[in-house]
Amino acid sequence: MAPIIKKKPAAPAAGKKKAATFVIDCSKPVDDKIMEIASFEKFLQDKIKVNGKAGALGDQVKVSRDKSNNKITVTAECAMAKRYLKYLTKKYLKKNGVRDWLRVIASNKDRSVYELRYFNIADNEAEDEE
Repeated sequence: MAPIIKKKPAAPAAGKKKAATFVIDCSKPVDDKIMEIASFEKFLQDKIKVNGKAGALGDQVKVSRDKSNNKITVTAECAMAKRYLKYLTKKYLKKNGVRDWLRVIASNKDRSVYELRYFNIADNEAEDEE
């Protein structure tokens, strides 16, 4: 009969889990007064789900607004997908009727940043004239 060897329990992680930080850059539509950043911030606070409950952010998720740069920062200490913020942003744009003019794009410089940009309508008009 083989001897029974007991395994040692795995050591707990040494330190806190790193919080995920996502930024949504709303500078272009806010400068053109197409949308209000305060209402978008409130929308995110009301709609983000934590443990299956919308609006109950607690200490796990923080939504803050940078007034000078017109950016919204979402800091999540629990698991949150960046794609979920894109989904909620699109939902907000559709609710306010500006989804036809704006799109949500990941920034080229930093992948944790989403930007709200206008569709390139000028290019489409040039093609229609030809």
